[in-house]
Amino acid sequence: MNSLANIFWLGIKDLRALSKDLMMILFIFYSFGISIYMQSTGAGETVHNASVAIVDEDNSALSRSIAGLFYPPYFQAAKMISAADIDRTMDKGLYTLVVVIPPRFEADVRKGRDIEVQVNADATAVQQASLGGGYIQNMVTDEVTRYRQQMQRTAGLSSDLVIRRAFNPNGTQSWFRAVVGLADQLSMLIIILTGAALLREREHGTIEHLLVMPLTAFEIALAKVWSSGLVIMIGFICSLLFVVQGVLDVPIAGSRGVLLLGTLIYIFATAAIGIFLGTLARTMAQFALLMMMAVMPMMMLSGGMSPIESQPQWVQYVTWFFPSRHYVGFMQAIVYRGAGLDIVWKEFVTVLVMGVTFLVMSLLLFRQSVATLR
Repeated sequence: MNSLANIFWLGIKDLRALSKDLMMILFIFYSFGISIYMQSTGAGETVHNASVAIVDEDNSALSRSIAGLFYPPYFQAAKMISAADIDRTMDKGLYTLVVVIPPRFEADVRKGRDIEVQVNADATAVQQASLGGGYIQNMVTDEVTRYRQQMQRTAGLSSDLVIRRAFNPNGTQSWFRAVVGLADQLSMLIIILTGAALLREREHGTIEHLLVMPLTAFEIALAKVWSSGLVIMIGFICSLLFVVQGVLDVPIAGSRGVLLLGTLIYIFATAAIGIFLGTLARTMAQFALLMMMAVMPMMMLSGGMSPIESQPQWVQYVTWFFPSRHYVGFMQAIVYRGAGLDIVWKEFVTVLVMGVTFLVMSLLLFRQSVATLR
């Protein structure tokens, strides 16, 4: 009972110290708010709101149907211009892409001839131009193929392959990036808070005060874990409700309770890593370097930036020991596919075992450092 009271009041002390650290509080607000929004809505691997103009020199049903393919959110509604206006409008930056449909376009399609469609791209908008050209090529090819099949110029397949997405039917990249960004910020912040809280005691000299008290290394470490974990859990919930679901309108297919339970387990495991790094380091500068070496691989190899299956085989074996890999895996399963506890419980247990292992290692190392101080 005394041990629980010690852990509680030590955690309260850490919360009071954090409440006086204005820069850390602002950093938490920024990470769980503005940073996730910017990461989700920033430039991605899709075309977004590209301005398009059409030069329709055929004025046929097929050319008009191609012009009707351009609509938000990928493109703005296509504007009709003449061939003489191409250079002038593109020099003014009015359009990123100009599609030129030649005369007798529909007639050539009907007769099965080779057809050409010219796409003029503003190369100063590098990403929009390169991706937009590929989009337009696929769109025109699909529309011409559909038209030829209707005209019975090609027999087509005996059956059509129809792909439907169970989650994110429009392929909105901000939905995917929001979930990954939330996991990345969670990993970074909990390690920073727990490690910095331990180093703050050493740099301010208060660690000596704790050592003369009837406290154990377990009580000191666990107090850092629960106090920092509480702050991060509150930030996670607020970010999930107000930023991810509120501003970005990302739907959650699974149970929020299961997601919060998995997040709580992951916070414990990651906080144990923060305690471990804080024990290894002797100064904040050393801790910052160790944190970069730990957090960056956790974020890059967790499966959020690139699928685990796309990584080299030996890297996949290494990432299995990263709690972030398992967290991103079951987080995506819950959010995207609506997985329940009966599906993700193995990942929960794996992360919990990793957290206990790191905490035991931290306590052993912390006791050694305490022995040297005494």
